[in-house]
Amino acid sequence: MWFSREIRAIRERDPASRSTVEAVLTSSGLHAIALHRAANRMWRRGLFLPARLLAQLSRALTGIEIHPGARIGSGVFIDHGMGVVIGETASIGDNVTMYQGVTLGGTGKQRGKRHPTVEDDAVIGVGASVLGAVTIGKGARVGAGSVVLKDVPPHTTAVGMPARAVSWRDPASGETRRLEHLPDPDRDTMISLMQRIEELEARVREMEHDKADREPLSPCR
Repeated sequence: MWFSREIRAIRERDPASRSTVEAVLTSSGLHAIALHRAANRMWRRGLFLPARLLAQLSRALTGIEIHPGARIGSGVFIDHGMGVVIGETASIGDNVTMYQGVTLGGTGKQRGKRHPTVEDDAVIGVGASVLGAVTIGKGARVGAGSVVLKDVPPHTTAVGMPARAVSWRDPASGETRRLEHLPDPDRDTMISLMQRIEELEARVREMEHDKADREPLSPCR
């Protein structure tokens, strides 16, 4: 069946999908991938301008911008999809899930491989930005709103700005192991303030001690 793996991915991963017909007719992610496949074929045949024009049409219709040079595997699910941007040298494996607002972008005007590689079964959360020629490993997860500037190892969850690994999932048992505590900006701010207060108090005590040493002794009566 045409795009059977993508349709099955929608049915399995989207709890709002009630039927195959609904998925085919209403999924903007599916429409964007279908149009991208046609644009990508043009691109690989050297029909660069028609490919870019079709990509622009897809962007206008779906709200999802995929450069025709990007490589996308099968079973990819783009949920909602509005605001998703996928750059020219990006490579996406099979069974990847991405949510709205995801950016697979570059970090400058360098040529060659400059966009991310997302391996099979990875999940990229809402509004996450993956920038540069980094690799999101097989089965890895990127938290919502994260900014990824370095590779994320397979089966690892990364969160934050910039993103850092916080847990690892054993693919055999499904057991998740915590790697470090989640970042707590309020806690870090309080610790910095307390350290600064301690430094100021130490300076005040030192100044008081120096002042006491400089004061003349009272004459005996």
